[in-house]
Amino acid sequence: MISTNDFHTGISIELDGQVFEVLEFQHVKPGKGQAFVRSKLKNLNTGSIVDKTFRAGEKVPRAHLDKKEMEYLYRDDDFFYVMDMETYEQISLSADQIGDGVKYLKENDRLNVVLYGEKVIGVDVPITVVLAVAETEPGLKGDTASGASKPATLETGVVVQVPLFINEGDSVKVDTRTGSYIERA
Repeated sequence: MISTNDFHTGISIELDGQVFEVLEFQHVKPGKGQAFVRSKLKNLNTGSIVDKTFRAGEKVPRAHLDKKEMEYLYRDDDFFYVMDMETYEQISLSADQIGDGVKYLKENDRLNVVLYGEKVIGVDVPITVVLAVAETEPGLKGDTASGASKPATLETGVVVQVPLFINEGDSVKVDTRTGSYIERA
């Protein structure tokens, strides 16, 4: 059990048989009446976000989540197969379980799979990935300092805006949270 006074961003709790992650919280002490904690929670099963208010000091069960490092092996239609690095057991994940990280996955990438008991409730894709540029317009000499950008299709099929000096075959570092170009790799 954990007290609502000990809430912090990223902590996981159990409510009504569901697992929630605390996205935001605020301790409120009104001039009159009892203090309370206003929170914004994300349901890790459905992805929905709810606002919930707790009494200050109220106890809620803490959800114990396990993170396992796994290696992405291959894709078969709508399923993505990953392998546990310790037991070599393979499991399949749906695109919904992986989320937007699907666009940046390539074979042999390492992922952190979040488990609640035996159930997969999420996947943490690396924050940055290095991908090769598969297709883009050729860069022109002298366009390196203009600050303009052009679309580039990367090896996984995702399209990212890159500076004009990036050419086909170059490797670029991409932020998977925003889908933006960081630097040439």
